[in-house]
Amino acid sequence: MDALLLEWDTVVAAFWMTVRLTAVSALGSLVLGTLLTAMRVAPLATLRRTATVYVAVARNTPLTLVLLFTGLGVGANLGVELSSDIATNNFWLACVGLTAYTSAFVCEALRSGINTVPVGQAEAARSLGLGFLQTLRLITLPQAFRAVVAPLGSILIALTKNTTIALVVGVSEASVRMREMIETYGDQVMQIFLGFAAGFVLLCLPMGLLFGWLSRRLAVAR
Repeated sequence: MDALLLEWDTVVAAFWMTVRLTAVSALGSLVLGTLLTAMRVAPLATLRRTATVYVAVARNTPLTLVLLFTGLGVGANLGVELSSDIATNNFWLACVGLTAYTSAFVCEALRSGINTVPVGQAEAARSLGLGFLQTLRLITLPQAFRAVVAPLGSILIALTKNTTIALVVGVSEASVRMREMIETYGDQVMQIFLGFAAGFVLLCLPMGLLFGWLSRRLAVAR
């Protein structure tokens, strides 16, 4: 156990990498997911079909394959470099893959939120001379976000756990460090496992409580 305590700094660094992956990918997923949602409800059929195909493909493709595509396909084969440092480049490639995957789920959550907004509100906005984007930005999306706070929280928690798959592109986050410690301290597997499990609980549980509170706080009265 004393030997495990000496690994504290590396464990904290590994979980900090998990937090960074989650934060960057969550922001990217929210932006891309919102854009996809706008395309899904756009008046142009081409935009709707494009977004529908993207969401269907992303949701039905294993995340491991998505990350392998960004890491090996985009990074290695196509030679795309987002940073001159290998570790930093792998980090950004992992964020791209996680964003591309998670944004599809954000899109579906937001689209379900839009469906809760009474159609009459959009019709009233159009009668006042507001265009599609103005109606979406000022009326529809604000209510949609408030309606799906809880589902978005669940997606964020799933994203936090999905960061463990970033190891396929060489990102040393928490799960990688756990495997290394199990290989080094084979006689203390249970302690290591419980320690890392507790770490993920400490990351995910507060998010679940926060989004649950926000969901009740921001609920739209119908």
